[in-house]
Amino acid sequence: MAKTSMNIRMDNDIKQQAKQLFAEFGLDMTTAVNIFLRQSIREHRIPFEIKLEAPNTETLTAIEEGESLLNDPKIKGFSNVEELFKELNS
Repeated sequence: MAKTSMNIRMDNDIKQQAKQLFAEFGLDMTTAVNIFLRQSIREHRIPFEIKLEAPNTETLTAIEEGESLLNDPKIKGFSNVEELFKELNS
């Protein structure tokens, strides 16, 4: 199959946001556009929605707290549940 290139004009901010989003899916811009075009052809319509579920504020706070605890050298960690229960029972 012969390959061709295509120029698309878009706002630079939109391009950067799209590149960042597609990177989170492990895709580059070319692959994402090709997926969209192929699926559009298959379905004869604007075909699908790809989105990341953005965590709410409460979840983001919990994630940050967990990362903080994980990186705090004063917090004791456990390799497995048995170690945890042994510590709790002592």
